[in-house]
Amino acid sequence: QLQLVESGGGLVQPGGSLRLSCAASGFTLDYSAVGWFRQAPGKEREGVSCISGDSRTTNYADSVKGRFTVSRDNAKNTVYLQMNSLKPEDTAVYYCAADHWVDCSRQITDDEFDDWGQGTQVTVSS
Repeated sequence: QLQLVESGGGLVQPGGSLRLSCAASGFTLDYSAVGWFRQAPGKEREGVSCISGDSRTTNYADSVKGRFTVSRDNAKNTVYLQMNSLKPEDTAVYYCAADHWVDCSRQITDDEFDDWGQGTQVTVSS
């Protein structure tokens, strides 16, 4: 059964850091682009970051550039999102999604991805 599972969310103070993980089972992520999205209460889901299957291409939303870093370990079938200098406005449910055909050289949209995880809550608050 194809599955993506996010983990690593939690409560953190402003300025703190978290690392989210997106682990795949039932299929290999090796050839898939993986996107990170987030959805805050009352807001639409937005693309945060994307990484290509070979890790050569990444992109980030302007709101997280310089603070978030996406990476992957294909041997572990896992993609990571390192989030530093967190702000209250980063509070949201974070989702990972995978798709073989997505182009990570440009801003991603959620309708491009077929396979999704269940999400992990990130709360930034003092």
